[in-house]
Amino acid sequence: MQTFSFIARMPDDPGALHHAAKIIKSHGGNIHRVDYDRRIDPHIVFFQVDAEEGAPEKITRDLQAIGYLQTSLATLRFLKFSVYLPDEPGMLFEFLNHTTGAGANIAFLDFDDKGKHPGQLTVSLTLDNDGVADRLLTELKARWRLEILEYDGTGKKLDDTVFYIRFAQELREIIGMDEDFLMRLLHDSNHIAQELTSLGRDPHMVFESILKTGRTLRQTTGIGFYSVVQQVPLRTGGMLYCFQLPCGGSVYVLSNQGRIAMFDTGFGIYHREIVEMLSHYGLDPRDIEGLFITHADADHSGGAAFYDAPAYLHPGSVDIIRAANRAYGSQMQGSILGEVYTKLINLFSMFNPPSKVRLIPTEPKGSRSGLPILEEVVICGLRFQILESLGGHLHGHVFYLCEDEGLLFTGDCLINFDSLTQEMEDFATLAKNLMTTVNVDSERAREERKDLMNIARELDPVLKARGSRLLVCGGHGAISTLEADGLHTFGEMRRYDVADHYQVK
Repeated sequence: MQTFSFIARMPDDPGALHHAAKIIKSHGGNIHRVDYDRRIDPHIVFFQVDAEEGAPEKITRDLQAIGYLQTSLATLRFLKFSVYLPDEPGMLFEFLNHTTGAGANIAFLDFDDKGKHPGQLTVSLTLDNDGVADRLLTELKARWRLEILEYDGTGKKLDDTVFYIRFAQELREIIGMDEDFLMRLLHDSNHIAQELTSLGRDPHMVFESILKTGRTLRQTTGIGFYSVVQQVPLRTGGMLYCFQLPCGGSVYVLSNQGRIAMFDTGFGIYHREIVEMLSHYGLDPRDIEGLFITHADADHSGGAAFYDAPAYLHPGSVDIIRAANRAYGSQMQGSILGEVYTKLINLFSMFNPPSKVRLIPTEPKGSRSGLPILEEVVICGLRFQILESLGGHLHGHVFYLCEDEGLLFTGDCLINFDSLTQEMEDFATLAKNLMTTVNVDSERAREERKDLMNIARELDPVLKARGSRLLVCGGHGAISTLEADGLHTFGEMRRYDVADHYQVK
């Protein structure tokens, strides 16, 4: 048996879905996913079918023969016009003969011979291409007086009677893609909408969240890029930099004893902007000796392969990257939400994960506040413990602790949310909209946060006595200290804007 997917475009008539199911059954197909929601699009149905070898070709052939198969997502044209029909029997019928012959899909009709404009028929319709539109208008003009009200060839004016065509056009504008890839992406988008609709979510919110994720990433590259920056001097004479990116995780650069290391890389789509930003602060990306990845999410590992330096990862992170499923290795592994979100965010963010991988050993060498100690490493002359998470936020998540200098890199398990800009908060909300939660195990995530807070409370008084503080370097937001009422931003934050350094060439 083999599994295959297809999109059916059917008339909104009684028995149409039954007819398609009959064709699938006639070739031994077993439907194991079907989604139709007229609130989204009254004509589109998504199918996933198991069938024996050779059957998929027969099923698609028979569906195509009756015009039920959606084989492309070409941009449709939107046309709105008024036509003036004489008050004679059969005029509307004759007009509709022309639109049907052109293959037009009528979205709107307004005609009332006792209204303010007797004889005026206002029509909105969609057509396959400019040539079809020209031929139809030529036919109509030869027969009746015509007034063009609106014409759009970009797909932006399409209404919800062709929702998925409109959605596909907006995806094209964000990333561009070939037709086959677009069809597969549409299946994935529909699948996540189907799952969330079953949980009571508005399907239009789901699709808008998908588009807004892609748009926001695209809009914050180039001249739209910015970062909120902290520079924290170290007791050793080195410097720790925190770069809060407009979307996704914070990137940290440690410079000490003439050596440079990076903790997490940000989204791949930001790589060029990050390189220019590092140069602005006197840091040469070619000097980076190692990339220390806390976890496999795209906003933390997605730019790693752009650097020549080796990337240090937990084997669980490597597994997640290979599976292209952030829920891998967790109790949510079978959830479609985590799997489809991973595909979408990897695509939108130009995911380019580590190619030079150094695996962190997973045999514990002890524990600290309930967290396994996996290894001790020297990074830029500073000794760090690598602590393993409990798998609450993500399988394979690790933390980096330098007790002597008072640095704790926590990834997404401890975050100063108050330090985020509104845009950063809004972008984080999109992931929750599409997955319901960013943690794969909420109970373990609570335990992780508790263990990390215990480490901070244990070490901070010792460091205070030496005139310094434990600095919590969260996966998002600012470098912070732990105070009685929570995490507080440490030191000064400054904004870096590409626009301030942008030169038109």
